[in-house]
Amino acid sequence: MHMHSRRFLQRSALVAALAVAAGAAFAAPVTYTMDPSHTTVVAKWNHFGFSNPVILFGDAEGRIVHDADDVSASSVQVTLPLSGLESNVPAFNDHLLSDDFFDAEKFPQATFRSTSVEAAGEGKLKVTGDLTIKDITREVVLDTTINTIGAHPMSRKPTAGFDAKATIKRSDFGLGMHVPHVADEIELHITTEASVAAE
Repeated sequence: MHMHSRRFLQRSALVAALAVAAGAAFAAPVTYTMDPSHTTVVAKWNHFGFSNPVILFGDAEGRIVHDADDVSASSVQVTLPLSGLESNVPAFNDHLLSDDFFDAEKFPQATFRSTSVEAAGEGKLKVTGDLTIKDITREVVLDTTINTIGAHPMSRKPTAGFDAKATIKRSDFGLGMHVPHVADEIELHITTEASVAAE
């Protein structure tokens, strides 16, 4: 084989290998760890038709895997300790944590594990998964918005921000006291920041 032809083939092979490597690196999913200080779950319902109170759930722990090139390779895992529940009314907190509702002494946390992630338009995702409360698991769909992905201006870490919403029936999870006078449907609103952990 002519020397120039051999060098050309070698260069071509090298360029192809680099292209494949770069493509693989570009397509790699990124794993983010949720920041409990900037993650909140808000639950809202209708109370006898008079008001629409909310409770907050904090102290969330979880991991978000996001693959911009193959959304279906993305995933979400969240643990929500019920110790982070806050209604701003101490007596109501105690009632919610009692065996009338969450029975937090026996079931101290709720969990969510995604089973599929799909694109749902520009900057939108449909995250389907299993929500478990009081050892009862039901499928829930989170309509999710990608707020922004990039370097955090303070930590400089790669960071992703998401908002999500869903509607569930509390009676599906053994939380049905006073239904239907107090609404069965609960609106969930979730906001989170998650960053790549330092190596």
